Amino acid sequence: HLIKGGGGALLREKILAYNSKRFIVMIDETKRVKTLGRFSLPVEIIPFAADITLKRLKETGTIPVLRFSNHEKFITDNGNYIADCNYFPIKNPEALNKQLHQIPGVVETGVFTSNLIHTFYIGYEDGSVRVFDTSNHGWEKEPGWKKDYHYP
Repeated sequence: HLIKGGGGALLREKILAYNSKRFIVMIDETKRVKTLGRFSLPVEIIPFAADITLKRLKETGTIPVLRFSNHEKFITDNGNYIADCNYFPIKNPEALNKQLHQIPGVVETGVFTSNLIHTFYIGYEDGSVRVFDTSNHGWEKEPGWKKDYHYP
């Protein structure tokens, strides 16, 4: 599983991931965590219902923070707002994603479940790269690691 959308394009990123033959993720070792939630979860919400949507998000156990940029509300490419929500730890990303999608006013979340992701590439400071293929293995199973590379 993965949290994306820190730059605010989570809806478009998820549409592309869903409609792609293969969705490949490349990260450095600092982004790999055992449990999601170390970073805030972006939730795209519509401006028309922002106040009530923030209230409903709060009822899910977070304190949503409307994202600002240059002292103004951050506007996504789709004209929506981003609420940054902290849910640490996120033990069941699928359930949280489903719960948040039940709130009218929530457009999309930054939760990318493993069914969207085909391959992970994780780069390490020493130049090595680990490749994880999710198409044949569950994300939680270490045997999914199929290759290790080292670049000088």
